[in-house]
Amino acid sequence: MIRQLTVSAALALLLCACSSHPPPPAHNSASSSSGAPAAGAPGASGSASQSAGSGTGASASSAAAANTPLALPTSSEWQPGVNYTVISPAQPTNAPPGKVQVMEVFWLACPHCYALEPYIQAWRKSKPSYVQFVRVPVMWGPVQRAHARLYYTLEALGRRDLIDKTFHYIHDLELQTRSESIMVGSSKANTMRMQQAFVAKYGVSPAAFANAYNSFDVNTRLQQAEEINQVYEIESVPTIIVDGRYRTNVVKAGSENKLIALINFLAKWDHDHQSAG
Repeated sequence: MIRQLTVSAALALLLCACSSHPPPPAHNSASSSSGAPAAGAPGASGSASQSAGSGTGASASSAAAANTPLALPTSSEWQPGVNYTVISPAQPTNAPPGKVQVMEVFWLACPHCYALEPYIQAWRKSKPSYVQFVRVPVMWGPVQRAHARLYYTLEALGRRDLIDKTFHYIHDLELQTRSESIMVGSSKANTMRMQQAFVAKYGVSPAAFANAYNSFDVNTRLQQAEEINQVYEIESVPTIIVDGRYRTNVVKAGSENKLIALINFLAKWDHDHQSAG
């Protein structure tokens, strides 16, 4: 986690990644595959969006497919262990048959997620039809969890348009104030009031926000996000997970543009090989 960034320092670090500090508890993905939630169950977005709270588990066929060995994606440009990490065992996803899930684990206050955002948005407009894009917020500590609750509350309200506005607002104030705790108060009640005041400017009533904020749906999706963060051992953001099999980021790919190319390569590889199988 990058703390108290000056504007110049933030710009100098754009090619790095926000990381947990201290690191999250050690988690053995091999021992956690049993009973793990379908990767990407909470917070789906993009043209193939999932309904709130959907995909809380994978079918037996999905789980079997996730653990079917595939040849590792390799080319003259992309190498396992260098440009991406192989997740073992592979995790089931809630992607429909014929689709490949691409998940971004992110944080609304992460400057590196913010730097990647224009590339993600452009890619979403042209991504292959077989790609299901989902987002899951990182859940390291109280600040990240507060931002994650805001993210899921906006989704529950059907106000995805405010997620972009929130992203911009937090990023701009973070640079100005050198604080990552934008819209996070000293208590859950104070945090909710700060967030209510922000969304009220865009027509969301305090009562509607509070109902969604404290809803069973949002609480469930936060719990699912916690489990997904543990299963994939998320220690930095933005992190990209492709098909529950491969984990990568900007640093491993080499740049934001290269990351998009790598995502497409990994997704196509799995889509082609699964189709062939």
